[in-house]
Amino acid sequence: MERYIFIIGLLVCSLGASAQISHILGKWKTVDDKTGKNYAVVSIYQSPDGLYYGRISQLLVGPKNLVCDQCEGEDHNAPIEGLVIMRGMKYDAKKNQLVGGKVLDPESGKFYYGKIYPKDGKLILRGSLDKHGIFGRNQTWIRAK
Repeated sequence: MERYIFIIGLLVCSLGASAQISHILGKWKTVDDKTGKNYAVVSIYQSPDGLYYGRISQLLVGPKNLVCDQCEGEDHNAPIEGLVIMRGMKYDAKKNQLVGGKVLDPESGKFYYGKIYPKDGKLILRGSLDKHGIFGRNQTWIRAK
């Protein structure tokens, strides 16, 4: 009997964690922290490896054929639309946030340490030079319809 109660408890906890992550998954409009304008729509998804990624699914400003000319490696001159800008993030259920991955700034072509978490119905993306998030900046994203 105790074993069944333990198993039911585990199932309830796992359902709660998946409900929390559902608030982060989906399409989000990025808001440029310098201009306040919507820049792009990013789709946040979980890959088969269990990690979380974000891909620019639509540009909202500028020509649609922009490329990441500042990026390096396989991303060099890749179209901005379709570019994966959040990579390898893990879900931290205790803090209800994605952590541990990298975030690409398509304008500079540089990667930053990143974390992303919900706040007041929006997402906050923290990109930083250090793993602890001390030296960096926030960007607010709003749910795309």
